[in-house]
Amino acid sequence: MRELGRRSEAASHPFKGAANAVPLKAIAAPPAVEYAPLALVGKVGRREEVVAACSAALALGIHPGMAATHARALVSDLDFRPAEPEADAALLDRLALLAVRRWSPIAAVTPSDGIWIDLTGCEHLHGGEERFCRRLLAFCRRAGFTARVAVADTAGAAHALARFGPGDIIRVEPGATAQAISPLPIAALRLAPTALAAARKFGFERVADLLPVARGPLARRLGLPAITRLDQALGAVAEPITPREDAEVPHVERRLLEPIGTAEAIEQVMGDLLRDLAEVLQARGLGARSLRLTGLRIDGGEQTVAVGTSRPTREVSHLLRLLKLRIERIDPGMGLEQFSLVAPHTEPLDAVDLGAVLAGETLVRDPSRLVDVIAGRIGPSFVFRVTPVDSHVPERAVTRSDPVEASGDWPKWERPIRLFARAEPLSGVMALMPDQPPRRFEWRGKPHRVVAADGPERIHGEWWRRDAETWGVRDYYRVEDEEGGRFWVFRRGDGVEGNTGDLTWWMHGIFA
Repeated sequence: MRELGRRSEAASHPFKGAANAVPLKAIAAPPAVEYAPLALVGKVGRREEVVAACSAALALGIHPGMAATHARALVSDLDFRPAEPEADAALLDRLALLAVRRWSPIAAVTPSDGIWIDLTGCEHLHGGEERFCRRLLAFCRRAGFTARVAVADTAGAAHALARFGPGDIIRVEPGATAQAISPLPIAALRLAPTALAAARKFGFERVADLLPVARGPLARRLGLPAITRLDQALGAVAEPITPREDAEVPHVERRLLEPIGTAEAIEQVMGDLLRDLAEVLQARGLGARSLRLTGLRIDGGEQTVAVGTSRPTREVSHLLRLLKLRIERIDPGMGLEQFSLVAPHTEPLDAVDLGAVLAGETLVRDPSRLVDVIAGRIGPSFVFRVTPVDSHVPERAVTRSDPVEASGDWPKWERPIRLFARAEPLSGVMALMPDQPPRRFEWRGKPHRVVAADGPERIHGEWWRRDAETWGVRDYYRVEDEEGGRFWVFRRGDGVEGNTGDLTWWMHGIFA
């Protein structure tokens, strides 16, 4: 036995650690979980495969694509549950609808297990891309989901980075798409299984291996769809996102037998669409606050105009009057063949109470129609109402508000018709100290001699806002010059204490 190299002594136990073995504490164990490892099983072809697995199952060697029998033999206490692709698709559709209503008008479900959200033009509404990604990730965690978010120039690059990127939040700077996706594996390009097998055969492992290869030889090796996917990720080929439409948004459309291009024909179509939309709004008890009209040209281009109202309404004549103001902005080109009208912003609108009208009572006229017409001509930001604010400082005592909303109670003291946003300095002022009005002053290079004055009206600073206003004092005077102009001027300081102001004179408003 010794000549054959065998031993008659008892062999050591095969699972007994050696003296120089690594301690058990140094071996990285899978994280402790509260529940048994979970895996979803679905039928792929003629066999059952693992289609998804939790992090604990992945740590034990279970991965998607593994045969279900192999997974059961590998982990005896694995929690297997049948996959429900229809329920998953319904959940993703609900999340896409939530994204359309809350975050961006363009959102859609990806072909796999994700959502595309187009942030173009609306990222500033959420505090920027970085803050939006953090808020989106926190939302998914509150809902009980694990998620990864990626922002890139193209939908293909964002899809690849969200699934194969190095972190939970990835933001690619504009123009750096190729550099960002270069380290990713070939599978990040959403290639077909045959293309992935061909890539492994030719030694292509990362996206960076495909970039220097000419498109012709690469198409012969991997197929033309693989080249399209690569160009879509790089932005060389457009990949439009078909947005998820909100079924609850009132929407009507008309397809024309012949293309139109005249203003009269467009106005006729607008009237027809508004009548159809009014019926939809009336059935739902809603009124439109904004309308968006889209016309499709025969060359594939779109022409879009939008109007808004200050109050919810479904009156066809009023809405048509607003849309007619936008006809000149529509370029029909060779002709428009399809129109759609959407009311993205609606509010509840009940029936009008006609009891007061039938009783002969006088009703207060609603200025909303006039406001809508004026805002349609000069812009909604130029139509507003001045509302008083609780403040002693004149420039803080008023603010802009909704033009159709009633303003509050105005204070009793007299204020000028035109109040400057910033007071303008006066020069050459002659006045007796400490509390006499000015006798003459120069404003905007023109001298003024005062013939009548009233004041002073002392206004102190608001010390609770900032320390600099603790001792601030203004003495206001209403003065009238020889030409009949009435002005509102003030002096900084009370003329006695030096810390109340520097005794300079300022013009703050005009009465007439």
